[in-house]
Amino acid sequence: MSWSTYAGFAGMMAFLAMMPGPDTMVVLKNALTGGARGGGWACAGITVANFLQGTAAALGLGAVITRYQPVFETVKWLGAAYLVFLGIQALRGAWRGNYEALDDVRRARTSRGRRFREGFLSNITNPKVIVLYLSVLPQFLTPSSTLGDSLLLAYTVAGLGVVWQVLLLLFVHRVRDWLRQRKVRRVLDGATGTALVGFGAALALEG
Repeated sequence: MSWSTYAGFAGMMAFLAMMPGPDTMVVLKNALTGGARGGGWACAGITVANFLQGTAAALGLGAVITRYQPVFETVKWLGAAYLVFLGIQALRGAWRGNYEALDDVRRARTSRGRRFREGFLSNITNPKVIVLYLSVLPQFLTPSSTLGDSLLLAYTVAGLGVVWQVLLLLFVHRVRDWLRQRKVRRVLDGATGTALVGFGAALALEG
């Protein structure tokens, strides 16, 4: 694989990573409730799932999943239901508007496992992730490409996702005082929840 081919691939994936999607919304949701640390645990879960999906695609396992309709449909509906569930959680927070204990560091620590699971499950149950790998990677591979080339491209996608999510967390940390305002939090929770429910509904209705 030439460096120019890889650079073109990385540029396209960097652009896609910055597009608002379920991963971004899940990180933002957890950053709003648990600060940068809470968002970081969600980011870690997403990253692990992303690397797993990328590995599966590079090894050819992803193609098996997408071709076996019952498995694909099961994953799709699980993913849609989970995104809607997370969205409803955020909407409930916006409705109640009770943010007095959200800055409790001890609470953030005890909930790190839950935040990791939210990130992991929201990504691993989203079939669009594996479809992205399977539709984009072959365009940058040739018959002479090796497994190493496939893994490099797949891990680049996951790595760029991490970079974008870390930048998002740094931004949230810088404006944390503004985000602590009750009105601002309610608006952001409402917007994040609506987006997650929308992503879930779109995934469920997609043919």
